[in-house]
Amino acid sequence: MSNTYLVALVGSVLVLLGIIELLRRRQLGEKYAVLWLVVGILLLIFTVFPGLLTGLASGLGVAVPTNLMFFVGILFLVGVVLHLSWEVSRLENETRKLAEDQAILRLEVEQLARDKRGNVAE
Repeated sequence: MSNTYLVALVGSVLVLLGIIELLRRRQLGEKYAVLWLVVGILLLIFTVFPGLLTGLASGLGVAVPTNLMFFVGILFLVGVVLHLSWEVSRLENETRKLAEDQAILRLEVEQLARDKRGNVAE
């Protein structure tokens, strides 16, 4: 067993344990839990069985297996960034709407308070 293989194996296990710990502490939402568990498990599988990546790369016509891994990783990260950008945009719209609703409610409360003060003075 080479040092590189051992480092990759320990790194993969640590990543998977980190994901599980984030899930256990509820710091990673359920929405993303399955996605990250699949990523962690795939990382561990490709680390334990490195021939799998080589076979997959040759089957897809990619000369260097590492290039396939980086390509898939970059595609995955672009997808995550795109999804998170969509989430941020949605949440910004929701926050703006809530701020508008809160401002309208505050105005109505102030008007009711003025009306009440006006009726008491009479």
